[in-house]
Amino acid sequence: MAHTDATQSRTPIGRVVGLGLALAAIVAVIVLAFAWPSVTAEPKDLPIAISGPAELVDAAEQAVDAQQPGAIAFIEVDDRSAAVDAIESREVYGAVVLGTEPEVLSSSASSAVVAQLLNGVAGGLEEGVNAQAAAAAAAAGAPTAPPHIDVVVTDVVPLASSDPRGTGLAAALFPLVLGGMLGGIAISLAVIGAMRRVLAVVVYAVVGGLALTAILQGWFGALQGDYWVNAAAIALALAAIAAPITGFVALIGRAGIAVGPVVMLLFANPISAAAMPKEFLPEPWGEVGQWFPPGAAATLVRELSYFPAADTTFPWLVLAGWAVGGLLLSVLGHFRTAGGAESDAEADAVADAEAAAGAEAASSARPA
Repeated sequence: MAHTDATQSRTPIGRVVGLGLALAAIVAVIVLAFAWPSVTAEPKDLPIAISGPAELVDAAEQAVDAQQPGAIAFIEVDDRSAAVDAIESREVYGAVVLGTEPEVLSSSASSAVVAQLLNGVAGGLEEGVNAQAAAAAAAAGAPTAPPHIDVVVTDVVPLASSDPRGTGLAAALFPLVLGGMLGGIAISLAVIGAMRRVLAVVVYAVVGGLALTAILQGWFGALQGDYWVNAAAIALALAAIAAPITGFVALIGRAGIAVGPVVMLLFANPISAAAMPKEFLPEPWGEVGQWFPPGAAATLVRELSYFPAADTTFPWLVLAGWAVGGLLLSVLGHFRTAGGAESDAEADAVADAEAAAGAEAASSARPA
């Protein structure tokens, strides 16, 4: 009899195989989501300013395009000052200034990868300029070779000495996404009542923003700029990720928890352009990623730290839209379930658990 009961309690082979296949598929999706941006990353139409005489600009654009086909989209500006302004407002990643003393302007705070690319552009430009000068001197019958022309590379907006490689800033963004997601899931499971979840999200976001900024800026030095503005940005980012989770849970029950791992982690985070410029991602995903909290948070935190002249209106609005939208979903869920029209999913779960416990207690109290 015991042997029969043990046999019947074993999991059916079909379910075992199905579970293994499902878990393998989940792992494959996770690997694909996180590896795909890095594997397919390729510079495409990076906005770079350029200034100088028209003939030199044309020659430089052709030379750079031959060296890096399709990687750079040049934007002509009046002079070096205009190029610096464009970099500091984050309209471009760098600049090429041509003339008697050619110079390449980079911005490691904007993107270390693009700064390295511009170093290569400077090397190619230097070879081209000196080759043209030598050819012109030879054609003119000059008795000696012209002096060597150096192309200077200037980092207009460098990374802070406390984070010289930018690893702290890039690494801080994934825990921010993960923290917002886990906060939304934990609140959805632990707090009963849609309006109470709204309060929990607000408290979590405010306290989390203050604490994370204290760690990232005060301790690690990964963030720069004003502490309170950075704290507000991180708090809003946490709310923008957590609130939609609690909002969908209020509307559809625990199935709404999937908004966190599916939308925020597997979809939005890989295309957030936190570790590379959005132009490195296949079109149009780099731009799409900026409409989701991970991408907007990555852009906002970087610009607040290093680019005070940049227009940060768009990422602020994106984060505010997700946060307010998620909170409104919770409010809508509250009115939907108010008055007993449709019971709250978490309240049902507690009621079911209490009913089951009561039934078990009653059963154990019966005489044998």
